[in-house]
Amino acid sequence: MKNTNSLSQSHKILFLNTLAFTVCFACWTLNGVLVTFLVDNGIFHWDVIQVGWLLGIPILTGSIMRLPIGILTDKFGGKYVFSLLLLLCSIPLFLLPYADSFAMFALLSFLFGMVGTSFAVGIGYTSIWYPKEWQGRALGIFGMGNAGAAITTFLAPSLLNHFSIEDPQNGWKTLPVIYAVSLVVIGIAFLIFTENKKLENNTKTISQMLTPLKSGRVWRFGAYYFLVFGCFVAYSQWLLPNFMNVYQTSLVMGGLFATMFSLPSGVIRAFGGYLSDKFGARKVMYWVLGSSVILSALLSIPKMEITTSGPGILAAKKGVVNEISDKAVKVGDKEYTITQKTANAAENAIFPTTSSWQDVVVAHNQSVAKKELIAKGVTVIKFDANMWVFLILVILIGISWGIGKAAVYKHIPEYFPNEVGVVGGMVGMIGGLGGFFGPIIFGYLLTATGIWSSSWIFILLFSIGCLVWMHYTITQLSKEKKVKMKQVELEPAY
Repeated sequence: MKNTNSLSQSHKILFLNTLAFTVCFACWTLNGVLVTFLVDNGIFHWDVIQVGWLLGIPILTGSIMRLPIGILTDKFGGKYVFSLLLLLCSIPLFLLPYADSFAMFALLSFLFGMVGTSFAVGIGYTSIWYPKEWQGRALGIFGMGNAGAAITTFLAPSLLNHFSIEDPQNGWKTLPVIYAVSLVVIGIAFLIFTENKKLENNTKTISQMLTPLKSGRVWRFGAYYFLVFGCFVAYSQWLLPNFMNVYQTSLVMGGLFATMFSLPSGVIRAFGGYLSDKFGARKVMYWVLGSSVILSALLSIPKMEITTSGPGILAAKKGVVNEISDKAVKVGDKEYTITQKTANAAENAIFPTTSSWQDVVVAHNQSVAKKELIAKGVTVIKFDANMWVFLILVILIGISWGIGKAAVYKHIPEYFPNEVGVVGGMVGMIGGLGGFFGPIIFGYLLTATGIWSSSWIFILLFSIGCLVWMHYTITQLSKEKKVKMKQVELEPAY
């Protein structure tokens, strides 16, 4: 009976943790919709660089502050840290309607961006309530709060339009207040309905708590999380302009397609936790990184058209060109058939299409030597990168990354049972920085290459790097310990 009551209490904590994280994630991504609305409607006249900063500042804050918040969670317990975080982050949201300049908006965005650290709190607070065999599922369910980004994507635009009907200039100010109130309500509920729990006899100094960060394992987990979480956040923002530029979709349809990437990736995280518990996080990560390599390789193929030399026609013997038509060239008494250019293949073909034709390069009455070129060949290979195939691949890689997010965090309580907050905060910080720097990297690659799929080439190389790093580590460990690779799953030295 005691175990049943204990598990029931754990489930209640998990529910409140997940609910709070969902609301926090929705607030964390608020600027993506709000700033775009303010600029599009001429309420603020920020340039592209300023808009970029306002989109990135909350992501940056929520990333770099995850480590100290994780330390505080280990030290004082999740109940008080999470409650205080929720209540304090509501203040800059309440003040946001009074922002009348870029600097003020940036400052308040920096402050409410702290809601992004809720992940580090929730990981530590959830982990401590569950036994080892439940860790993957519990952390996976908690991580479903990522879907809060989809809540903002779906609801915020409609709410902004509704509030602006009667007051186009100031109607937007209601939205951040609604978000602030939701943080206050959840914060109070957290104080009332949760029970604090922290590591027993945790008398370590800050220096001692940071000791695990010297382990290469932490940075390896961070690299995995940079891919599966950081690049997920980056593409949540990057896919909209990608669809609009490459496939000429509307803003609404592009946003819908971007949501089809982000929503399943957040929801599937719980399933990733289940798989990690059942088959082991290492085996799951092999599948995740392997599928990331394959899918990003397919996505790296750009929408393109290649023109190259094709089969031409050479004179069989010398003579004088005495007739030229669209279909043939006659040299002396010999006639050469010319392949004509055909109409372009249908748009949005799934596979590359090829067409070849010949252009006459000789003139009437021209003397032609044997083996001289009469008509040069032209071949065009066209790959239209079918939009629906592209969308399916994008959804699949998002699902793969969603499973990977849970698998990465399944490792942490196993290898760092007494430093979940610190290590989870560090891994989360590295992943969050991926969400901040990802669009910047993608932008530079696009500028340098002029190819939208260059970002997927980056993902391909990074995925290969993570897969090779993981496999090399496990292989070396199996050699050192003289055990089979499948047994390394149980080795805490990894």
